This record gives sequence, structure tokens and C-alpha cells, in this order.
Amino acid sequence: MKGRAPFSSRPRESTSSEEASSTSRSPPIFSFSRNLVSFSGKAMVEEKPTMHAVWYECYGGGAAGLKHVNIPVPAPKKDEVLVKLEAIGINPYDWKVQQGQLKPFLPRKFPMIPANDVTGEVVKVGPAVEKFKPGDKVVAVLNPMTGGGFAEFAIAKESQTVARPPEVSAPDGAGLPVAGLTALQALTQVAGLKLDGSGPLKNILVTAASGGVGHYTVQLAKLGNTHVTATCGARNVDFVKSLGADEVLDYRTPEGAALKSPSGKKYDFVIHCALGFPWSVFEPNLSARGKVIDLSAGLKTMMTYSLQKLTFSKKLLVPMVLSPKGKNLEILVKLVKEGKLKTFIDSKCPLSKVEDAWAKSISGCATGKIIVEP
Repeated sequence: MKGRAPFSSRPRESTSSEEASSTSRSPPIFSFSRNLVSFSGKAMVEEKPTMHAVWYECYGGGAAGLKHVNIPVPAPKKDEVLVKLEAIGINPYDWKVQQGQLKPFLPRKFPMIPANDVTGEVVKVGPAVEKFKPGDKVVAVLNPMTGGGFAEFAIAKESQTVARPPEVSAPDGAGLPVAGLTALQALTQVAGLKLDGSGPLKNILVTAASGGVGHYTVQLAKLGNTHVTATCGARNVDFVKSLGADEVLDYRTPEGAALKSPSGKKYDFVIHCALGFPWSVFEPNLSARGKVIDLSAGLKTMMTYSLQKLTFSKKLLVPMVLSPKGKNLEILVKLVKEGKLKTFIDSKCPLSKVEDAWAKSISGCATGKIIVEP
């Protein structure tokens, strides 16, 4: 049939009722379902391409709640691109949605295909797409409301998709979108840091510095005029130092639990990537107008921020929600290309065994990023 050239496909025996059937853990790369249709009074066979995907059908369940299925390959709308995926990044956001931490707002509906950070090759474009064509290698952040990353193909908005140069590998690119964009937004838009090294010296604390967001934050912060103190577990102290941190605290020690700078510095900004640590721990360690940028802000953070604004407090606990932008993703990809930013990969896992990657992410034991490969 015409229009199937981008898909390396082969027919399979199935009926229309099999379009979203469970698969084994090692499914075929591509398959088809057949539907009989009437055309000029004759029975014709219409082949619909399907793909291996992983979704969950209700809240909870952890890794055991993930199900392998065959579903139709999505079609791009006018401003979208269809990408054959090469690597997918996992973020805590993904399993927090499954756990119900964002209900009743997310997911919008079940079943839900998680993951938003992807790299791959464009195979089809919508009629209004101008920047990309089939064959282009890209990095994209998918719509966080709908996900779609745990699959062989995914739909991305043109505005949230950027070119991936040969110097940036698919796994390295897949680690960037949510974690890298969060670090960049916190540092440049909230803290006002300039990545060219100009501007006044800023003393910055990064908590959970060995994680996905944290390890990007340390690297990006050191591109500016900063003194960086970072916290992590004892096993990652040397790793965080290698990222460029000037001081590293083991958060399990008394000094680390108190977040005190070994050199006695007061923090102008705290990029808070961890959970825990009440305001009473941060406050004495802040400079006169110091701010804590909370990347996992909950109701308590919102209430504290509102109270501080009402009382005209100079020290603030500031909640931050990521607003992904294609132009910022381009900045990150450029920095990786130039060797100024690195994605440190904790582990890689095939999509057929994605449960292992999901469980490790939930455990909180990953150093850097966990990558899934279709």
C-alpha cells in the first residue's frame, strides 16, 4: 500500500479486536491488524500498523501494574511529528502519576502510556510542520498530560522537538528534556544565573545532586559565576565532585542534615531537588535575601510561600513548576554537543523489561539517568 514506506512491516493474522492485545515481553518490532472494508461492492483488506507499547490501566501497582500491549501507531496532526523511538528517559514524575500523587488531574484517562523524554528518527510529519522531515534525528519532550514514551513510536509537537546532532547520542539526548529543562529553568529564570560566567558571584546549594535533575544542575551552575555546595549519599560524593561541585555534603551526617556549608557560606539560592528538609533547616543557612527553589513543591510549600509573601519576608521558599520550551531544549542539546554538559547514565533497559527500570527509578537509588531502549 502507498504511504507505508517509513514502516518496516509485515502482516500478521489478527482481527480488529486484537488492536490493543497483550503481548509477550519480546514482541515483534512491527505488526498489522486486518479489517475487512467494502469498496465498490468488493471486500478489501485494510492493514493498520501496530506497535509494542507499555501502559498502566489504573492507579497504583508499581512495576507490576505495567502491561505490554500491541496498539495502533498514532498519526501526527498538522503541527506534530511521528518519531520512531531510539531511547526514552524516565523521571520520577512518571511513576508519581501512576501512584496517584496528581489525581484527580492526571492522568487524563486510562490506560496511560508513561514517559515524556524521547529521542529518535522522524518518520512522518503533519502538513503544517516546517522544521523537520522524515529521516531527521530529534530530541523531544512529549505532552506531560498524555505521555506516550513507552512505545516504539510517539507523537511530539514540532514546537517541543529539536534536532539532535551526531555528537549527541540517543541515550544522552533522552536524558535531557524534563530533568535538564528543570535545572535550566531553576538556575536561569528563577535564580537569574548567566551561563556565560558573567554577573555577581552566587552561592548555590543543590540537594540530591547525584540524581537526574541534580547532576544537570551542578554542571549548569558551574558554567556561571558560582560557588556550589551539593548534597548526596556517601557513595556518590566523588561522583558529585567530578561534576564540579566545590563542596559536597553527605546528607546522612550531622553537617549534611543541617545543610551547613563547610566553608561557612550562606546560600543565595538553594535548588531543592530532594524531599524533606523543613524550612527551619534552610532558613539559617540562607543569605539575607536567599531563596529556596522547591522542585517538588506540595501544598505545604504553597502555604509557606503564600505566608511569606503576606508577611514581606526577605527569605523565600519558592515553588517551581516546569514550563518546557523548545528553545531551552536547544540550549541543552548545544551544550552537550560542545562538551559543556554531560548526561550520566545509571543504567539502560530494553522496553521488553521496562519493569526493571521502573522499579529502580521508584527506589530512588539511581545515579544520573535511567534510559529505556525500544
